Amino acid sequence: MRLRTGGWAGRRARGWTAWGAAVAVAAALLLVVGPADAGPAHTATGHRWITDDQGRALVLTGLNTASSAKSRPDGLPWIKEADVQRESDALGSDFVRFLIQWRNVEPEPGTYDDGYLDRVAERVRWYGARGYHVMLDLHQDVYGPAVKGNGAPAWATESDGLPVAERGQWELKYIEPGTVRAFDHFWGTRPGGRDLRAHYAAAWAHIAARFADDPAVLGYDLMNEPFGGSVQGPAFEAGPLAALYRRTIAAIRDVDRDSWIFVEPEAVSANWGLPSGLPHLKDPRGDGENARIAYAPHLYPLPMDLGGGYTGDTKKWVDRTLASWRAQTEKTARRLGAPVLIGEYGLDATLPGALDYVAKVRALAEGMGAGTAYWSNDPGSWAPWDQSLKPTPLLPVLDRPAPKAIAGDPVAYAWDEPSRTLSVTWRPKAAVRGVTEVYLPARFFPHGAVVAGDGEAAAWDAKSRTLHVTSGKGGRNEVAVRIRPRA
Repeated sequence: MRLRTGGWAGRRARGWTAWGAAVAVAAALLLVVGPADAGPAHTATGHRWITDDQGRALVLTGLNTASSAKSRPDGLPWIKEADVQRESDALGSDFVRFLIQWRNVEPEPGTYDDGYLDRVAERVRWYGARGYHVMLDLHQDVYGPAVKGNGAPAWATESDGLPVAERGQWELKYIEPGTVRAFDHFWGTRPGGRDLRAHYAAAWAHIAARFADDPAVLGYDLMNEPFGGSVQGPAFEAGPLAALYRRTIAAIRDVDRDSWIFVEPEAVSANWGLPSGLPHLKDPRGDGENARIAYAPHLYPLPMDLGGGYTGDTKKWVDRTLASWRAQTEKTARRLGAPVLIGEYGLDATLPGALDYVAKVRALAEGMGAGTAYWSNDPGSWAPWDQSLKPTPLLPVLDRPAPKAIAGDPVAYAWDEPSRTLSVTWRPKAAVRGVTEVYLPARFFPHGAVVAGDGEAAAWDAKSRTLHVTSGKGGRNEVAVRIRPRA
């Protein structure tokens, strides 16, 4: 949920709504569940990682592409191939959360538009040719266009003729009668209606069958920011949401045994650092290291979700929210036995303190060993480029040295800007092939890098700004390297 406009004053003028009540409850609960600090950095013990086909741990860093796909009739983002190249050159990204629309995948019940998926596949190739890992996100906001949202096709929208009023703050449309009724029919929590969840799972199976053998596609984000309609909280997450996830996971595994499957909690509460009731979800491909289910919550601290910057008292609340969000996210990830990827975070970068906030989230992700997908690549005040596609001050904040793939179990990694040092520590694993790869931006590493500690530089790719690092002479239980600019 991204409350990009308005705030308390505008909302109070419209009266005290159920959404306002949810905000008040969230604020009260944050006082209870928010810990005092963010806790220690991640270690390999008990921590799962998204891995590539060589067994290396992936540190995924990239953008969401793109909000524009929500409203365009063709369901595709604004980008051309040159934009993907520009993004790769500017950020060294290796990951994209690529939005697709159910309305375009299945325009009529049981009828799939393979032409649309071909056009998606073309764009996936643009990313794959530049070394990206692509996560396909079946996106929805406010259910679908028939209730003034995006995502679901009109034929799958059963609102029983109830109204959906326009709202100055778009998220408030979630609590309009027609929207709530559409969600209730989808989840099957209201008697009668069709089994729309069967269509949803089958649509995902069709998508997965199309992309199962595409080397650029890392996996599938099953639903953007699920909303339970009239059923909320743990009752929704452990009930209808978990049931849909189990059904969809099974359908995908019938056609794709190996891709990662990403699940999200209910956005209301989890985005703000409150507990999630999402239960463990079994992967048909096996348990433990065999499972490939990842946890992909979003991060939008409540004070900033209401339009505030990262200053003063708001900064204090945000810091407390970040600490609580990390604690609750790690707790849920342990229950799921899943690695973590922050599927969305971001804000209007022109707000006071915004750039400090983005840097703080990136450091938070490093500390917990999580990938990140910034929202979004659409030109404007939220993006690293403006409407003319010229860089904004946000770009250098996102363009940060970081590992891309680690040849073993990562113990810790962090970028220290004052000392110009990227530190990476891992425990080698016999089953892992390949070497550790790190991205080093030109503004910090204009002439490449030198490696100190236990590792050795094996190769330097100046075009992609990627340094390949080996674990030296081997035989070590733990490899710690320090990477600094070459003079």
